[in-house]
Amino acid sequence: MALLITDECINCDVCEPECPNQAISMGAEIYEIDHAKCTECVGHFDEPQCVQVCPVDCIPINPAHVESNESLWGKYRRLQQAANAGAVSGA
Repeated sequence: MALLITDECINCDVCEPECPNQAISMGAEIYEIDHAKCTECVGHFDEPQCVQVCPVDCIPINPAHVESNESLWGKYRRLQQAANAGAVSGA
């Protein structure tokens, strides 16, 4: 299940640096979460860090991108492989 930042976002800037997958970025008006990169912190933390630090509680599960824990682990592994491949080719 990827997460979603709603219109209640106040652009406080605390969620973006907490994301271990760099899935959060500034959109046209508010921060956005790239569902292709969001693993709800699976593989990194027990709970989504952006949800933990959000002062206005505006980061629910994205109903358009519901995923099982198993698929989140698969996404985590793919992201890690891609990051490691990029690190090796950049060396």
